[in-house]
Amino acid sequence: MFAHFRSGFILEDLPESQRWLARALNEAFPGIAIASAASLVEGRSLITGGLRPGIALIDLGLPDGSGISLIEEIKRDLPATLCVVASIYDDDGHIFPALRAGAGGYLLKDQPVAVIVQALRGIATGNPPLSPAIARRMLGFFQPVGAKVMEQQPTLTERETEVLRYIAKGLTQADCARLMGISAHTVVGYVKDIYRKLNVSSRAEAALLARDLGLV
Repeated sequence: MFAHFRSGFILEDLPESQRWLARALNEAFPGIAIASAASLVEGRSLITGGLRPGIALIDLGLPDGSGISLIEEIKRDLPATLCVVASIYDDDGHIFPALRAGAGGYLLKDQPVAVIVQALRGIATGNPPLSPAIARRMLGFFQPVGAKVMEQQPTLTERETEVLRYIAKGLTQADCARLMGISAHTVVGYVKDIYRKLNVSSRAEAALLARDLGLV
């Protein structure tokens, strides 16, 4: 079933993440031969030296540049190789340039390895390896702002809405905690949930949505 992926390539500078991604590839495609690199220079050396991976998992934030440049090179010289981004970045500034460069999937590294394995196995049935948050962001990109707001509005709890209103006004998380009579740690948890539910990755994006929701 997975004969096409007899070899794989991992571009990741953190040893622990390299091992984690190698584990995911091994579980998804038993028997796959894996080559790894920790920098663009090392990755290019492997590719120009004759490495022909069926699948490549590529991080974007590397010590010597962006993995997007290597995706472009691989797709130019090895069009049959499936390039899949494995990153912590879930913003438009990383997602869409990577997809335009030729990435055929985008996985977030903050997911359990079992989720990554399931996404990789889905390739065999024609499903692109996309983390749910990335798929939602891609769909949301093509929706009118009003439609996004209508979808997002019901997802926040009363406390989350209160926190969103405060941070949109420029208050710090410490200020939110003091005004709400809760711990700063609890506020951090609320902020993480707000970002996840509204599919944003910064205070500025959250503030814009708060304005669209009529909270400020």
